[in-house]
Amino acid sequence: MAAGKEIRSKIHSVENTKKITKAMEMVATSKMRKAQERVRAARPYADTVRNIAANLGQANPEYVPAYLRSNDVKKVGLIVVTTDKGLCGGMNTNVLRDVTARLRELQDAGNEIEAVAIGNKGLGFLTRIGARVVAQAVQLGDTPHLDQLIGAIKSLLDQYADGQLSEVLIAYTKFINTMTQQPVIERLLPLSGERMEQEARDSDSYRSWDYIYEPDPQSVIDDLLRRYVEALAYQAVADNMASEQSARMVAMKAASDNANDIIDELNLVYNKTRQAAITKELSEIVGGAAALG
Repeated sequence: MAAGKEIRSKIHSVENTKKITKAMEMVATSKMRKAQERVRAARPYADTVRNIAANLGQANPEYVPAYLRSNDVKKVGLIVVTTDKGLCGGMNTNVLRDVTARLRELQDAGNEIEAVAIGNKGLGFLTRIGARVVAQAVQLGDTPHLDQLIGAIKSLLDQYADGQLSEVLIAYTKFINTMTQQPVIERLLPLSGERMEQEARDSDSYRSWDYIYEPDPQSVIDDLLRRYVEALAYQAVADNMASEQSARMVAMKAASDNANDIIDELNLVYNKTRQAAITKELSEIVGGAAALG
């Protein structure tokens, strides 16, 4: 029964693996709910800042903020948002595939690339391909903090404000629902003036407001737009974390289901092997008895 012992050992090993994947699935489910709440909670702040900035911009049409201006240079900033850990299916692979295609397009057009990595997987990818990484933010934990992100993306925002970058892109995985996460690459800067004007026209609650500016309207608008861009970056990271937990939950559930299938198959093989050994022993006993008789 040496073969039977080996099969039992394999069954035991798969059962232990199943316990781990089941526990990870339950942990990811709990974290996913918190991450979804964080995504929903971050949206009103960004919407309010955008609406106020848009209305201030309409009140001061002669001033064009730096984040709304287009810069005619051959240099692009790219923020790559990925996870710090693995075991989340093909989530990182999908977004990094899109990043690779976009980098090729930008480089073929003669652009230089300056990258910021948020997450260990993206940092490792950018390092392997030889991209110029100007800043990084890793080990963010389960709750992203805005001050950690601001420090990482500040160099790109400052360069754009100084006219050294033509645009700033951000790549991340957008949370759609528990089963669907979509890799996207969005333009962070320059901000769309048409979109902000439309938001101002659609928002009646800010039209009748009167403001007292301190120190001056231009400084207030610049500061608000910077906060808005930072809020967009935070929103992308929050989306990515919600997508990570959803993808990990689905991946661990699939792993647990596969473990069940493997255990069933091994049990069937074990039973067949055991039955064959019993049949062989019975045949030997019957044969021995017949020889004695």
